[in-house]
Amino acid sequence: MSERTLPPEALDDWAAVLRARFELSEEDLPVALILDLARDVAHDVARPAAPFSAFVAGIVAGRAGGSPEQIRSTLATVTELARAWSAREDAAREGAAGEES
Repeated sequence: MSERTLPPEALDDWAAVLRARFELSEEDLPVALILDLARDVAHDVARPAAPFSAFVAGIVAGRAGGSPEQIRSTLATVTELARAWSAREDAAREGAAGEES
């Protein structure tokens, strides 16, 4: 595993390589939305859940036809699930704290 940190501008280059290799359009690979998903899942669920969730979102979007609309919809759904997970965990902690009082 590389110990290098990828600067933001290098991500554009990496995305371009992936798009070219797999014949993807910018709509097929919405980098900002994917990074938003990873950030939200890492924050609301757990850091290791971020790449796993992005992979699952890709599978789901692909099975649904893989249109740009389906990709965006799937990313939004996974983000909503992560936020709901966080809210559920917060409620469980608050409930446990209330029982201890």
